[in-house]
Amino acid sequence: MRVIKVKLGKRSYDIAVGNKIIRSLGKQLKKLRLGNSAFIITNSLVRRKCAGELTGVLKKAGVSFKFRVIPDTEKSKSILTLSSVVRGLAKFDLRKRTFIIALGGGVVGDLSGLAASIYKRGIPYIQIPTTLLAQVDSAIGGKTAVDLREGKNLIGAFYQPRLVFSDVDLLRSLDARQLRTGLAEIIKYGIIQDRQLFAYLEKNCAGILRFKRQALAHIVNVSSRIKADIVSRDEREERGLRTILNFGHTLGHAIECASGFNKYNHGEAVGLGMLIALEISRKLGLIKSSTQKRVEALIKKCGLPVQIKGLSLKNIINAYHRDKKFIGSRNRLVLITGLGKAKVVENIPLETIEEAVKSLFPA
Repeated sequence: MRVIKVKLGKRSYDIAVGNKIIRSLGKQLKKLRLGNSAFIITNSLVRRKCAGELTGVLKKAGVSFKFRVIPDTEKSKSILTLSSVVRGLAKFDLRKRTFIIALGGGVVGDLSGLAASIYKRGIPYIQIPTTLLAQVDSAIGGKTAVDLREGKNLIGAFYQPRLVFSDVDLLRSLDARQLRTGLAEIIKYGIIQDRQLFAYLEKNCAGILRFKRQALAHIVNVSSRIKADIVSRDEREERGLRTILNFGHTLGHAIECASGFNKYNHGEAVGLGMLIALEISRKLGLIKSSTQKRVEALIKKCGLPVQIKGLSLKNIINAYHRDKKFIGSRNRLVLITGLGKAKVVENIPLETIEEAVKSLFPA
């Protein structure tokens, strides 16, 4: 087991990464003294495939627990579901010292974190991410949120977990599409921060897609270290450092929203968003076409879409205008000047953005 520290003073916490490490969770819980009762938020598939060993660990640690199952869909990130979960938590919490366990992917983690942040003005929670996407991205950094019909993650808060426990053995519950979804975020880390990681993905993509645990543990560890370092230096995106993690996300979120959070999942939409950002970077003379083609080749090799189908340009641009990263009327996009080199650029002409989006539509 490898341990990575997110350094945030009194809010610091560990990210534990390894294979079949869930048995050591009991020791961590006793050390953290979070409480004697766990409210476990998950979905039905993860509960069926991953909850058995966790419940054994909790019983052995003397922690009582209750499961709250939510539907396995982005639509669970809603005010309605949040309200229902918090009310269930209140009924369970009578005369207990309760903490939340987020057992699942990004939807479960985002919803759980926000519930923890608002219930009694804040109770402890831990993340046990069961998807590759959550292990390398959404479980780390304290961004919690639910969606509105008008846009993604519009209601949220920064609220850090007390522990992130990334057991790559839990990824056995994933199907191939979910695994590819997580790879999109890891490709992002290679593009914005780590050329060696990008090259590793180019060389080992096939093995990763076959669930080779050694390769998975490596990319989860490297990606977690990158994000932990950035979050430690810029927790709330106030210094401009954390902003680079949004590479591919501004237009990616717009694609998700325009599709009704249905046609494209998060990783697929981010992959398309990265391709749009690369096209804009090329149009602005920041990168050569060879860099753009190299990234597109890896995205395609990982089984992620490289074309936008079934959506209209108008709906994508409308969703883009509601993005929370706008500063007044000024847009702001993360672009690159080379592999491993990211740059935040403001006031990009709308015509340039529209042309970049259109370049991904089938001819």
